[in-house]
Amino acid sequence: MPIGPLRTHPTNPRYFTDESGRAIYLTGSHTWNNLQDMGPGDPPEAFDFHAYLDFLDRYHHNFIRLWCWEQVAAWAIERRVVAVAPHPWARTGPGAALDGKPKFDLTILNPVYFERLRQRVEAAAARGVYVSVMLFEGWALWHIEWASHPFHRANNVNGIDGDPDRDGRGLETHTLNLPDVARLQETYVRKVIDTIGDLDNVLYEIANESGTYSIEWQYHMIRLVKSIEETKPKQHPVGMTFVFPRGPTAPPGSNQALFDSPADWISPSGNEYLDNPPPPADGAKVILNDTDHLWGIGGTVDWAWKSFCRGMHPIFMDPYDDELERMGSPDQWDPLRQSLGQTLFLAERMDLASMTPQGGLASTGYCLADPDSEYVVYLPAGGEVTVNLAAIAGVVETEWLHPVDGTTTSGAIVKGGTQRTFQAPSGGAIVLHLVRKPADGRPTRP
Repeated sequence: MPIGPLRTHPTNPRYFTDESGRAIYLTGSHTWNNLQDMGPGDPPEAFDFHAYLDFLDRYHHNFIRLWCWEQVAAWAIERRVVAVAPHPWARTGPGAALDGKPKFDLTILNPVYFERLRQRVEAAAARGVYVSVMLFEGWALWHIEWASHPFHRANNVNGIDGDPDRDGRGLETHTLNLPDVARLQETYVRKVIDTIGDLDNVLYEIANESGTYSIEWQYHMIRLVKSIEETKPKQHPVGMTFVFPRGPTAPPGSNQALFDSPADWISPSGNEYLDNPPPPADGAKVILNDTDHLWGIGGTVDWAWKSFCRGMHPIFMDPYDDELERMGSPDQWDPLRQSLGQTLFLAERMDLASMTPQGGLASTGYCLADPDSEYVVYLPAGGEVTVNLAAIAGVVETEWLHPVDGTTTSGAIVKGGTQRTFQAPSGGAIVLHLVRKPADGRPTRP
């Protein structure tokens, strides 16, 4: 359970910490309709959030992104349109919006939305799950009909036009070019913080996959969240996810925009964060390595463990019950889900605050280590691995861990002070856990 809100660990900034002082590792599965209901009906079928929390518990996951959709409609299976509800702004009229329902009054926030937000973050906290609350959704501005957005000029009673150039996108709403829109967004952000800012399991994400045009707007919103929270008893980490190039004249997307941002955590994109191998986290930002920005829906057991051994936090864009996106068989993703949970089980046994990526210490290149006391080494193909134990004085205990089901096999006890070669006890990918044995013979880990 959280003991105070997260903050960047002071000595190992690849991770978060709380009042306990321990390093906190985040991993889990997130899905599109875990806050707003989505489906072909109107209103859409209610999402069973408690069943979703049971699902997370079953796989030993401790983190989700809580999705926010700005439009009242979205795409799903085979690009069919589904309804999305509820929304942050109240539909009071007078007059009908383009979908035939009452227009939005953008000066009135919808209590149903914020009550649900509070309830779901509280429910997650009770299960030990951290929640990144998404504030805006940028992917939809390019892929979903602008006519269903509350800031469309025909959909609100306030005279707000989020698409002044009439290109049918509304990209201007994720820039600082429309002061009236920015003021409405800032009021909404303040309401979100007022609603959940007293809870310990909260993180914030500015926008999912907005375009490169949004960078300065996202920086502004990050600073806004931080400035509002400075006046509150609790402060929470704020994140920024990859900005994609959109449009024929758009500048290319760049992970550097994330590293240059005032965000506390980031989710990058690009082939380098896939399996080839991902670069080690250097502590400049906490990195939540999210399949959403790499494959969309994808990911492998290899990727999960490689990310873990590189000092990152792997998370999975999960089709969950396949009601919105049919991506293979429902159990296709179980090995990945299980492997994420196994990384968390192992992280909870380790002195993670002292561990850093040390790929050069193992012949496979995947090693998370405190060189004088503990090593986690991933062997993607099993077989043999050589590990440099020169920094360890004394005796080293060996354990082999299956990367999916978590079964363990005790290995040989060896002496440190030199390089050692280890042979996996079975075929296929496997994890090697090495811990210096205390001189008094006490157990090294609970």
